[in-house]
Amino acid sequence: MAVNNSLVKQKKPAFSVFLTQDAVKNKINEVVGGKEGQSFMTAILSAVTNNTALQECEQMSILNAAFLGQTLKLSPSPQLGQYYIVPFKDEKLGVKVAQFQLGYKGYIQLAMRSGYYKKINVLPIKEGELVKYDPLNEEIEVNLIEDDEAREDTPTTGYYAMFEYQNGFRKVIYWSKKKMEAHAKKYSPGYRSDLKKGTQYTFWSQDFDGMANKTMLRQLISKWGIMSIDMQEAFEKDMSALVGDEAKPVYVETETEEEDTTTITATSEDAKVEDTVVIPEEESTKATTKNTEGDTDFFKGSSI
Repeated sequence: MAVNNSLVKQKKPAFSVFLTQDAVKNKINEVVGGKEGQSFMTAILSAVTNNTALQECEQMSILNAAFLGQTLKLSPSPQLGQYYIVPFKDEKLGVKVAQFQLGYKGYIQLAMRSGYYKKINVLPIKEGELVKYDPLNEEIEVNLIEDDEAREDTPTTGYYAMFEYQNGFRKVIYWSKKKMEAHAKKYSPGYRSDLKKGTQYTFWSQDFDGMANKTMLRQLISKWGIMSIDMQEAFEKDMSALVGDEAKPVYVETETEEEDTTTITATSEDAKVEDTVVIPEEESTKATTKNTEGDTDFFKGSSI
């Protein structure tokens, strides 16, 4: 049953009222199922109630992003880091939308679940750990720091990602920190803005290593990996707002690797995004980037 999207152009009702609409409840039962529907609704309501920035978003975009995570069987808990729902402003339409963002741990989860992969890993390489990397034979030699706390405090100098299929095929890539910095600056206007203004609104600024891990997995899997149907859907809809009854992906900030261009509110289904910008809304935006405890806050924007 279609959900009336005309509410977007009118004054929005409270999200709790939106969830009580028959069409919305029917859609939740259809996607989630009656058994889990009530807990699903409770979780969304709690999340939006505690996040003023999400309250301002187009309501179907919140619901659609949550539906996608549910369909992919990924956990929305920030502690697990599989996916996030983040408020964004669509400059073209002049409305705020909720954007689905897949975390790098979500990529790993979907890849392992496909059954094609025997191993998959991504790891920041710390200062002094890299002994040698041979890109021709894809062989890397490292001496990892054994003390976890000491390693955490050591500056990152590069990134390593690999997978091995069940049949033994293996692929390895390594990027230096300098290369990753150049990639982030080239494809993320938001990150460039952060560097220029000294702000930290993007995930690249908040958690560079986390975004770098995600970039490594996107590069690795999209170019050399086998992608299941779920993985393809997650890859295509990652960093998009799923707007309207049909949940059509809208890319609020689109960065294509073919050309160094940025298109605001691009709607091409082929567009691929590497990063997002959290629009500052005084105190309300700060709330969206704070990683809080408890699953009731799982829709708050967090560092990937």
